[in-house]
Amino acid sequence: MDVGIIGTGNMGRILTEALVDGKAVSPSSIMITNRTISKAFSVKQQYPEIRLTKNIEKIGKVCDLIFICVKPHDVYHVTKKLHPFLTKDKCVISITSPINVEQLESVLPCSVARVIPSITNRALAGVTLVSFGKKCRQEWKECIVELFNHISTPVEISEDITRVASDIVSCGPAFFSYLTQRFIQAAVNETKIDQEKATILASEMLIGLGELLRQGHYTLPTLQEKVCVKGGITGEGIKVLENELGDIFEHVFQATHLKFEDDLSDLRNQYTIK
Repeated sequence: MDVGIIGTGNMGRILTEALVDGKAVSPSSIMITNRTISKAFSVKQQYPEIRLTKNIEKIGKVCDLIFICVKPHDVYHVTKKLHPFLTKDKCVISITSPINVEQLESVLPCSVARVIPSITNRALAGVTLVSFGKKCRQEWKECIVELFNHISTPVEISEDITRVASDIVSCGPAFFSYLTQRFIQAAVNETKIDQEKATILASEMLIGLGELLRQGHYTLPTLQEKVCVKGGITGEGIKVLENELGDIFEHVFQATHLKFEDDLSDLRNQYTIK
């Protein structure tokens, strides 16, 4: 199977690296391109066996499974370039959340799917969110799940939870990275610990927390119960969080959903499905 990847920006590159490092596909079976070709060339330097092309049409001709890893407003223009070369036996995957599989099916003659990755996939971990088009062939569904099992836990989702699922899986690492940086900075500001040591301690704490959850030793509530001894220091910190966090996370989801609705509105005119 030949795999095409159109767009080697942040997520396109992460996807390429994860698929190769996770041994989901061999580098020689991958063909990549990017509008700024130097970005694609830097990926090829990392994996010399990957094939590089300057035009999207060649990927449409050669590849069986094609990933579109460009900005939402550019997806439609990529599909128009691919269309003449797509047979019913091929499959196209978009990795952007504002464009649904129904819209992709309205402009493409082959099997389609949407796979929303996460930066955690670079560590061959985390979740990928999967949605299949109604006309997506069963063999492609099985192939996609098998492919992403190498680099993540693929979870099939319905359209109505796309945004919130993406907020948790894809945006979540950035949100919690920000919170951790604020946590570290507060420790530096309020005590004698330096930035480097606080960063090491916080990073290793997060890794350990992840392992506890992954290995199934605790759930999030039971973990908190185990650490938060009645009348102890942790409990005092939890009280501050309870009093001061308020509805901050509700506001985060409100903001992301509002931006998502704006993106959907801008994109609807490009597709025949309204």
